[in-house]
Amino acid sequence: MTKPKSTPENPWPVSKLNSSVKQWIERLGWLWVEGQLTQVGVKPSWRMSYLTLRDTQEQASVELTAETSLIRSMPTPLKEGDRVVVLGKPAFYPGRGRFSMYVTDIRHVGEGELLARIEQLRKKLAAEGLCDPARKRPLPYLPRTIGLITGKGSAAERDVMSVAQSRWPAVSFTVINTPVQGATAVPAIVEALGRLDADDEVDVIIIARGGGSVEDLLPFSEEALQRAVAAARTPVVSAIGHEPDNPVLDNVADLRAATPTDAAKRVVPDAAQERAFIAEARARTSAALRGWVERERSSLRAVRSRPALANPMATLEQRRDELDRARSLIRRDITYLVREESSRVAALRSQVAALGPAATLARGYAVVQVVPRDGSEAQVVTSIEQAPPGSQLRMRVADGSVTAASIATHQAD
Repeated sequence: MTKPKSTPENPWPVSKLNSSVKQWIERLGWLWVEGQLTQVGVKPSWRMSYLTLRDTQEQASVELTAETSLIRSMPTPLKEGDRVVVLGKPAFYPGRGRFSMYVTDIRHVGEGELLARIEQLRKKLAAEGLCDPARKRPLPYLPRTIGLITGKGSAAERDVMSVAQSRWPAVSFTVINTPVQGATAVPAIVEALGRLDADDEVDVIIIARGGGSVEDLLPFSEEALQRAVAAARTPVVSAIGHEPDNPVLDNVADLRAATPTDAAKRVVPDAAQERAFIAEARARTSAALRGWVERERSSLRAVRSRPALANPMATLEQRRDELDRARSLIRRDITYLVREESSRVAALRSQVAALGPAATLARGYAVVQVVPRDGSEAQVVTSIEQAPPGSQLRMRVADGSVTAASIATHQAD
């Protein structure tokens, strides 16, 4: 047993112990370590992320600390269960007595490395716009001929054809069997795609394969196939594997189907369902038409029940009665007004007659006028000076006039 560096009388404090452990650990320097991730603690708002790396053979693990920017820059997001190899420096934090590794590089190994390469290609093609939804072509509603690229005698071929023909019996296929895995798969699929794309009878092309491992599905993530699909003028449907599988072809194709069976359902309409749609549309149209006719009938009945249409002459008769009443009122008012005004005129006439010269003359008075010798207009005599002796006089009485001559004049007392 090595002699201890401290004694019961002179023990080390915890801080010195931790400081010594820190110095010893840091002498290990930078190390590559392989293991499996069991915990991944990453949040965009965190500057640092925290992971746990477990030994695949032993019950041993170590905590990892890495900058969040490193984690988010990886081509394939990290998740629990990933096999990785990391470059890090062991670190010991004296304050908490905690051991971890500060990591500056993380790489997938095995299958993870393949997935990382696939994700790099996916991002590259997306940056070029090959995955842009705007460039994807719509599928025809009812294709004349479906081009099918799949393995010979495969379950995918049987599923696509049986499901499509059960939905629309008249559908036809042009099938080209190719290898769907291995080194010869991509050239064969690209050549088959070119042949079907050049056939004017083919309206849509399905590339189908059942599920498999990442290595089995690798041809459907090769760049040559993606560029051939993007250059095709015929819509292409990717029907590779099952729901968890996601080769790059799913992103570049015009439509991704979860399975070959799903592809057949997406490409060919269901005849029975279409007939049901037509029957439903006819029923809804008939109901709408009957409803419209009934509403119009109700509107006509309402219009016919209105007084103006029930008795068209009623309004005229009502207006005629109103005119008759108005005419009677006007006639009555005019008659009353004329009578009142006539009475006023008679009264005024009586007043005028009583005050006028004729009434005075009728009471015995006379109007004396002197007639000038020069023939000018006669003047009423109001003074004796106007009628000196010898003047010719005209005396107007009630029933005529008397001509006389002035004999003498006398001054009034």
